[in-house]
Amino acid sequence: MTNDEDTNYRFVDAIRETGLSIYDPIEEGDPKLWIPTPELEELLSKSLEGFSLAGLPLRTRSKVVKEQVCKALGYRVPRSFKKTQPRFPGQQFDTYAQKSLNLQIWNEGLSATRRYVIIGVDEDDCISKVKVVNGEELAKLDTTGTLTQKYQARLVASDQECELIVGQDTHRIAPHVHEDLCLTYLAKPTDHPKSGQLLPILDLFNRLKQLVGVRFADKGYDQERNRGAALHELVCKTLGYADYGDNGKFPDIRHQLLEVKLQTAPTIDLGLVCPDSQNALDIPRLNETIVQLRDVRYAVFYGTTDGQEVTITHFFLTSGEHFFTRFPKFGGNVLNKKLQIPLPKDFFS
Repeated sequence: MTNDEDTNYRFVDAIRETGLSIYDPIEEGDPKLWIPTPELEELLSKSLEGFSLAGLPLRTRSKVVKEQVCKALGYRVPRSFKKTQPRFPGQQFDTYAQKSLNLQIWNEGLSATRRYVIIGVDEDDCISKVKVVNGEELAKLDTTGTLTQKYQARLVASDQECELIVGQDTHRIAPHVHEDLCLTYLAKPTDHPKSGQLLPILDLFNRLKQLVGVRFADKGYDQERNRGAALHELVCKTLGYADYGDNGKFPDIRHQLLEVKLQTAPTIDLGLVCPDSQNALDIPRLNETIVQLRDVRYAVFYGTTDGQEVTITHFFLTSGEHFFTRFPKFGGNVLNKKLQIPLPKDFFS
């Protein structure tokens, strides 16, 4: 067993020792009991993959999956499962066993901070893969137009090419920043942030403003994910990381609590995440500090494209707490109550 796996199983041991049920609340970021998403996916994958559901009726299959999830995480199996929302409120997640790529969510909308444990079942009715995503990530997967973006804002560029909207980090993050960090060998962009490993917002601004005027290949309007990935890679390099990393989680560069937005049009799509929200972010605490969504830093790049290349013309940096002081929010529709989301073919890869 690797050191990382040992670390992950300490959550299981701690939960088992406390005797908590899946319905007992745990504060997000609790260093002993709250299981962050990457570690949750790893634990469930190790325990569930290869488990057979052959011959079980659908309702029984759902119950058996929940029982196995309880065992995998160190929880005692309840006599019966309550119809709570979500089904595992202690760790804020729901489970979905999927033999097809058509995910159906009934009677409620997506939540940005809820986790969705998607369990792939193969043709032999064995669990083949486990993926854990949040509502924000699921919303991005919809290609049918069924889902609407819940939060949007407007970007109006000025003559000023670079704007630092707020010069200080939120009071929760400020004690954990360190100036002039060399990130090359410190961590990967996808690692959890740690106290003393966060650049101050001013340092981020001074490094990233160098990207104004930079050009990169335009992957096309229908390939915005690829276009965004190209910018994301540039940002990682400019900040000083040795390698580019992107696991699709919010925020994009988790190690720096940095979300990266590329705009070639004025409307900023924010998905299910409201930047100034006081909801907790699904990461371990910074010492004793619970990180909130409004603590995330937003790097917004505005550019033009000729169809061949994107040219970055403006750069803005702000905390989520101050996001709407510069980018006005418009109203948005609430997501439908009955959702059908076609998962991409490579979802479990």
